[in-house]
Amino acid sequence: MSNKNFGFGTQIRKSPYFDSTVKWGATGFSVYNHMYIPRDFGNPEQNFWNLIQKSILCDVAVERQVEIKGPDAYKFIQLITPRDLSKLNIGQCKYVLIVNNEGGIINDPVLLRLAENHFWLSLADSDVLLWAQGVAINSDLNVSISEPDVSPLQLQGPTSKEIMVKLFGENIKNLKYYWFRELELDDIPLIVSRTGWSSEFGYEIFLRDGSKGNQLYEKIMQAGKDYGLKPGHTSTIRRIEGGMLSYHADADINTNPFELGLDRLVSLDGNINFIGKNSLKKIKKDGIKRKQVGLELYCKPLKGPNTKFWPITSDEKKIGKVTSAVYSPRLKKNIALAMVQVDQSEIGNNLIVNIDDTKVQSKIIEKPFYDPKKKITKA
Repeated sequence: MSNKNFGFGTQIRKSPYFDSTVKWGATGFSVYNHMYIPRDFGNPEQNFWNLIQKSILCDVAVERQVEIKGPDAYKFIQLITPRDLSKLNIGQCKYVLIVNNEGGIINDPVLLRLAENHFWLSLADSDVLLWAQGVAINSDLNVSISEPDVSPLQLQGPTSKEIMVKLFGENIKNLKYYWFRELELDDIPLIVSRTGWSSEFGYEIFLRDGSKGNQLYEKIMQAGKDYGLKPGHTSTIRRIEGGMLSYHADADINTNPFELGLDRLVSLDGNINFIGKNSLKKIKKDGIKRKQVGLELYCKPLKGPNTKFWPITSDEKKIGKVTSAVYSPRLKKNIALAMVQVDQSEIGNNLIVNIDDTKVQSKIIEKPFYDPKKKITKA
């Protein structure tokens, strides 16, 4: 599809980086958090190699921020997540879950603590702003909740550190994994964090002035010219290799944290109170009925990721579904995340994946499929 054929209405928002992404070769867009996201810069496999061998710059302005401020902001944040935040420092990030009263996952954002009572939730694709505002009305807590003018970019890959040094100086090397700093780049106000949705070493650069989006994008691309930086999009191949969740695919409002093995994000034993605590206690006590697993699929290389949930059967009975699947050119095999009945979830179990009219043999294997101890991202 050529750029002149893009049809963009006003009801879906454009990113501050929109013009630059089109200039740098975006050929396809999707919608995420009511905003266009570039999802295609050509060959997805080449995008994957660009990411793991050098680095890519991704427009992820769709990761909208929900800002919580006010005297009771900390109490409010703890109310809407089951993760214990008592050790969350100013300048630190944490991966958290937001659950509803039944323990279903509403979102799995990264939480940033900007001040004692000032937080951002950097969102996956769901309307947490409305959820948080609704909870606040009934909470008797003194908070203000809004969506600020903040738009992240992701600079991800092994050469991203050198690019950041060129942009911000040697001191950026001291930024620790899941911490952030408030910085400026030629008077462009930013927050820079050592986070990212890629399973690779990298940074997120949060622009705090949407009028300077294309200016920022171009500065980063220029700085990365000698380090192999390419424009890109979040890599489905790499995130599935790393076992990273995609909300609406691998998790949704009918999925609970224990089914995903995310028990560490749920604090049931302490005295903190949060929405869904009683439901999660009951789920933990009764035991889960299904569980996320990793699969290897024994068929020809998949031509791109799955676009629907593939049923999984055992002895002709449906026992689950494939939620995310892709061919990994590095591992030279088809890999998938799947949700299956807990009694069918043993490593080594053989299952049938039904891809349209084809029955494909598969086996449950350990996940994440690559770098399970996250040595790359934590480097």
